[in-house]
Amino acid sequence: MIPQQCETATPPRRLTASAVDATIALLCGLAAAAAVGVTVADGVVEVRVQSPAMWAAALGAALGASLLNHALLTRLTRASVGKLLTGLRVVRTVDAGRPRLLPLTGRWLFGLYWMVVFVPLHVVTDSDVEQQDAVGLRVVRR
Repeated sequence: MIPQQCETATPPRRLTASAVDATIALLCGLAAAAAVGVTVADGVVEVRVQSPAMWAAALGAALGASLLNHALLTRLTRASVGKLLTGLRVVRTVDAGRPRLLPLTGRWLFGLYWMVVFVPLHVVTDSDVEQQDAVGLRVVRR
């Protein structure tokens, strides 16, 4: 049970924080793809869209930035960049203490699963099911 002094985050704040974090990860992926997939020869810019190296760099950078943001930064500051900007933080459900790295990594993996499986289902069915907290961690207001 979470202590009374920790107010649960509202859905609009959670969505805003998620959008900021997703944007950061996507921009990192695009930057890596551009670094690997764009060549300039004799003043001509060429984008090799079919290059597997470009797609691997994009996916790797996006996932890496997301993991750093959601696990390592959250371990240090109790919040990802999006949560810091929206006034949220991540705490342990049991005692509202600082989350540890392994549960934060599990929460990140659950978030990826949620994004790939449930978000498309909610969009297609036009439902308003809220994202759930996972692995003994909860998002609360600062």
